[in-house]
Amino acid sequence: MIDYEWSFDPFVTVPLVLSGALYTIGVARLWARAGAGQSVKRWQAACFAGGWLSLFAALVTPLHELGEHLFTAHMIEHEILMAVAAPLLALSRPIGAFLFAVPKNWRHWLSRSAGTRWISGPWNWLTRPLNATILHGIAIWVWHVPALFDATVENETMHRLQHISFLVTALFFWWALFRRGRRDYGVGSIHVAITMVHTSILGALIALSPRLLYVLQTKDAPVFGLTPLEDQQLAGLIMWVPAGAIYAGAALALAALWIGFRGHPESYAK
Repeated sequence: MIDYEWSFDPFVTVPLVLSGALYTIGVARLWARAGAGQSVKRWQAACFAGGWLSLFAALVTPLHELGEHLFTAHMIEHEILMAVAAPLLALSRPIGAFLFAVPKNWRHWLSRSAGTRWISGPWNWLTRPLNATILHGIAIWVWHVPALFDATVENETMHRLQHISFLVTALFFWWALFRRGRRDYGVGSIHVAITMVHTSILGALIALSPRLLYVLQTKDAPVFGLTPLEDQQLAGLIMWVPAGAIYAGAALALAALWIGFRGHPESYAK
C-alpha cells in the first residue's frame, strides 16, 4: 500500500514561500502608495495567486507523491506547471511587485543591472516568441524520451531538473507571448497553436503506442487497478486532449484579442 503525503521539500517550499511573501509585500506597498488596483491591477494579483496556488497544488499536495507512482498523475502535474501556472504567472507581470518588496537601494541596483547587456541581451533573446517556443518544445520532447523520463522516477536531481526546465521554459514561452501587447497577439496565437500541435502529437504517440515505453514510471500502475500500458495510455491522452484544449483556448483568446485590437481604427495609430 502506497502512502500519499504532502511534500514539503525545502527545494520547493522555500522558493514558493519567498515568492509569495515578496509579491504580497510588493503589492501592499504599491497599493498603499497609488491605491488598491493601481500599478498592479486586481486581475493581475488574482492571476499571480492562481499561478502560485497551481504550483502549490502540483508540487506540494499529495499529487506530487502520487505522480512518482502513477504516470497519469505525473502528466497532470506537468500540465499544471506548463499550461496553468506558467501562463497565469506570466499574465500577472510580477517583477514590479517583487522589486518594490526589497529595500530601495536594492531595487535601484537591480533595475540598473537589468539594463546591462549581460542581462538584457540574453533576456531579450529568451523572450523572443520563436526562440521561447523552440526552447519550450525542446524541453518537452527531450524529457519525454523514455530513458530520461524513467530516470526522474529514481533520481531526485533528475526529477528536479525536469520540473525546473518545464516551468522555466514555459514561463519564458508565455512571457514572450504576453509581453508585447495586443497588437502582437496574432503572432502569439500562432506560437500557442504550434505548441498545441506538437504536444498533441507527442501525447498521441504516447497514448497510441502498442508497447510499453515508460517501464519504471508505470510499474506501480497495478496498485491503482491499471495495467502499465493503460497508465501510459491515460497519461498520453491527458497531454493530447485536455492539455491540447487549454492551448487551443489560449490560441483562440489571443486571436480574438488581436482581431478586436485591429478592428478599432484608433489602434492603427498606436
